Amino acid sequence: MRAFLRTAFLLISGVSLMGSLASLAQEPAGQSNEQQARDLAQQFVGQLKPQLKQAMNKGGPRYAIEVCASIAPGIADSLSAESGWQVKRVSLKSRNASRAEPDKWEQNVLFEFNRRQAEGEDAADISFGEVVKGQYRYMQAQGVESVCLVCHGKGLSDEVETTLKQYYPDDWATGYSLGQVRGAISLSKNL
Repeated sequence: MRAFLRTAFLLISGVSLMGSLASLAQEPAGQSNEQQARDLAQQFVGQLKPQLKQAMNKGGPRYAIEVCASIAPGIADSLSAESGWQVKRVSLKSRNASRAEPDKWEQNVLFEFNRRQAEGEDAADISFGEVVKGQYRYMQAQGVESVCLVCHGKGLSDEVETTLKQYYPDDWATGYSLGQVRGAISLSKNL
């Protein structure tokens, strides 16, 4: 019934039926692309964060860095394979250059996220999505929390620096302060 009413409204409004049916096909079970992307970003965080906390409690930052290096890419790959979306993390100061380098669109969004955060918006609330060249693209900012400062802050311990060099020889993802945007979860899906 809902689809019928939407189609009737679109026909009355002068919008083509083919365009409206195509957009309906892109949104399974009534979920918008934005909501699907938000849900996937939350799944990523929801799977990674507990493992990082457990690693910190078990063996400190050395174990957390190891988990981040080995588990996080697998979570992104698994979510990508299961969902049909490309899921990854990106940053202007990447830790893993082979997986976290932003493309031009992502760079621009990250610069905008930094501006919004500097103007007082909470990093946890910053996101952006739009259609770009036949894809829906969405980014959810990742803010620096107090626990993040152990491996992403200033004045890192010798143990952390040594472990970072072992797992991330081209690491740039340090020097952050509490509340800053450290990067983002970036999602895209062909329409």
